[in-house]
Amino acid sequence: MPEPTKIKDVYLKPGELHFGGADTRIRTLLGSCVALVFWHPQRQLGGMCHYLLPTRSKGHKVSDRLDGHYGDEALALLLQAIQMSGTQPSEFTLRVFGGGNMFPGIARNEKDHIGLQNVKAAKRLLQAHGLVCSASHVEGIGHRRLSFSIWDGEVKLEQSPPVQAPPRQRDRL
Repeated sequence: MPEPTKIKDVYLKPGELHFGGADTRIRTLLGSCVALVFWHPQRQLGGMCHYLLPTRSKGHKVSDRLDGHYGDEALALLLQAIQMSGTQPSEFTLRVFGGGNMFPGIARNEKDHIGLQNVKAAKRLLQAHGLVCSASHVEGIGHRRLSFSIWDGEVKLEQSPPVQAPPRQRDRL
């Protein structure tokens, strides 16, 4: 489908999600966070979430409201939107992005950094819901700029290394 004449641009901040129609483009910037991208090619519907952590920490006050900051709850919110659209999750293509290591070189961070934890959580969640990922661009180092056009399902991705700040100079005392 050609690009719509009037495009609704939505920028997701961490913890946000959006589900919309063919006139929508969803963008976000991911570091260690993960985005799940759903697209229905026949109905030209789609959605994206941008979650920060796999799940709420134990002992966290339980809320009646789902919170998109957490992978399990962000997926639940997207699945609710899919159900409200009169479609089934199995009708969508699903892609996963993000989970970068934003602090490479830090020894305690290499084997189980938060980005890796987020990617592992995405895999577990999708499997638990019987969902199949058709494509992914995960892990590695640095951040990703993501742009998802719902009218044609195209995802544009740019990955950049983490920015290294120059050392601070200290005045003599």
